[in-house]
Amino acid sequence: MSFEIEYEPQKCISCNKNILYFESSVYFPCPSCGEVIIWRCEKCRRFAREYTCPNCGFKGP
Repeated sequence: MSFEIEYEPQKCISCNKNILYFESSVYFPCPSCGEVIIWRCEKCRRFAREYTCPNCGFKGP
């Protein structure tokens, strides 16, 4: 018996890098509108790189 798991990698909103399931990352709803899930890779979080919500334009560190 064989199982295949389909995984669609998410993209970091700051650097647009694919975030794989085993990498450190964080995701949260947009602090302003709450309608978009913001994904950030560990590196962009560590260096506090700016991100912009594609829905409402909120800019965060």
